[in-house]
Amino acid sequence: MPARPLSDTTLHLIDAVREALAGCDDVQEKRMFGCHVFMVNGKLCLGVEDDELLVRLPPSQHAAVAETPGLRPLSSKGQMDGYFFIGPAAYATRQQWQHWIAQALAFNPHAKATPPKKRKAQASEPAPADAKTPPAPPAPAGRRTRKHPIFGDE
Repeated sequence: MPARPLSDTTLHLIDAVREALAGCDDVQEKRMFGCHVFMVNGKLCLGVEDDELLVRLPPSQHAAVAETPGLRPLSSKGQMDGYFFIGPAAYATRQQWQHWIAQALAFNPHAKATPPKKRKAQASEPAPADAKTPPAPPAPAGRRTRKHPIFGDE
């Protein structure tokens, strides 16, 4: 089944995260957990699902952060401590937005990287040992950069 198209709100939010990460080295984008995620230095750092921002924070702070209004954990079963969805009410101002981005980026150097899955080599040609996942292609030249509506009036 093909993936459903992303809403304008989601596309605006993805572009806002791209803009926030513009100064970072080694940023890759991919689909994971049903989200559009941003890997920084090979580790999941931020993501977007619908109108929510996914952030990765220190697992040791999970219980304290979970009490913040407008947040919900990625997993209700406690299997993904430190991963939270931030609702629009919790990033409604530029200051709130920058807070969550800064928190995720501050934790990123300390986060554990998930080892890459070993893929089965195709029968016709084996993958080279040093092959890396290519970065996401750049936006088409004619594409306009979208701004998330909450940032338009500031």
